[in-house]
Amino acid sequence: MEDDTVLFDIEGRTAVITLNRPKALNALTHPMVRRMAEALAAWERDPVVHQVLVRGAGERGLCAGGDIRAIHDDAKAGTTASAEFWRDEYRLNARIARYPKPYVALMDGIVMGGGVGVSAHGGVRVVTERSRVAMPETGIGFVPDVGGTWLLGRAPGRLGTHLALTGAAVGAADALLCGLADHFVPAARLPELAADLAEAPVHEVLPRHTAAPPPGELAARRPWIDRCYAADTVEEIVERLLADGDPAAKEAAETVLAKSPTALKVTLAALRRAAALGSLEEALVQEFRVSCNALASPDLVEGIRAQVVDKDRRPRWSPPALADVAGADVERHFAPLAGGDLVL
Repeated sequence: MEDDTVLFDIEGRTAVITLNRPKALNALTHPMVRRMAEALAAWERDPVVHQVLVRGAGERGLCAGGDIRAIHDDAKAGTTASAEFWRDEYRLNARIARYPKPYVALMDGIVMGGGVGVSAHGGVRVVTERSRVAMPETGIGFVPDVGGTWLLGRAPGRLGTHLALTGAAVGAADALLCGLADHFVPAARLPELAADLAEAPVHEVLPRHTAAPPPGELAARRPWIDRCYAADTVEEIVERLLADGDPAAKEAAETVLAKSPTALKVTLAALRRAAALGSLEEALVQEFRVSCNALASPDLVEGIRAQVVDKDRRPRWSPPALADVAGADVERHFAPLAGGDLVL
C-alpha cells in the first residue's frame, strides 16, 4: 500500500510538502522524516523547484510532534528504534536550516516538538491567529530537541528558558518575539498565499498577505521572566517565581513544579550549554546524546504513560522532587553514546 502520510507536489515554481496524518495532528513518523529528506535532496538539484512550502493537512495544526507512543514502547522494550528515528529527524532539521532554496513553513494551528523542528529552522516562517507553538517535552519527562535548545537559547532575555521549562504554548505575536517565526498572515489568507507562491518568489508574494498579529503576552512579562529565569538552578528559579508577586509568575512556578524534576534540570543545563555552542549542528549533536540517554530514564516512560497511554495526567516522577536530582543524574544525559554520536 502506498504511504500517504506525507504528500509531495510541485505547483508551478513551488514544491509542496503536506504532512498528512490529520487525525494524529500530523505527528511525525520515521518513514515521514525519511521521505521528506529524500524529497528535499532531490528538489535541491531540480531547476523547476524555486522554493519549498511545508504545511499540515486538516484544520488543527501543522504538526504536534513526533510519535511519542512509539518512543514509549521503544523505551520500555529497550530497543534502538527511537535513536534511529532521532538520528534521521535531526539530520532533517539541519538540512532545513541550511536549505539553499527558500523554505516556507505555514505554522498554522498546533506546532509542537518535532513540528517546530520541521518549521522553525526554515528561512520563511509564517504564523496565524490560530498558531500555538511549543516545546512541551518536560511534561513527558523529556528535554527539548529537534534544535529546540538552539532556538530557545537564542530567544531574547530569558524567554526561551521560560518556554522550555514550562512547556507553554505561545501565539503568533509571542512566537515572533521569541524568534520562532518571521511573519503573521491571517489563516483565511493561507490558501491565497499558497496559490500565489506557485506563480512568484516568496519575497514578492508575502508582503501582499502579511498583517499585524493580535497582541501577545510575553512582552509585558519580560521583567519578571528575565529576572526569575536568570537564576543558576531550577530550584532558585521556582523560588524567585513564587516570591515575585505577579500572579502569572506564581502560575509559571506551579506549572514548572508539575514537570519531571530530572527533565527540568537537564533542560536548563542543555539550554545554557547550547547558548554557548557555535552552530545548530553542535546543538543537535548535544541533543542526540541527551535524547538517547533519556531513553534509560524512568520519567520518559512514565510521562508518556500519564499523558498519552493511560491519560490519567498523574505522572509519578522518579526522583519526585528537584532536591533529589543529583548533579550526576544530570551529567549522565550528556555522556558519550556507546553507539556513537550524531554525524551531520
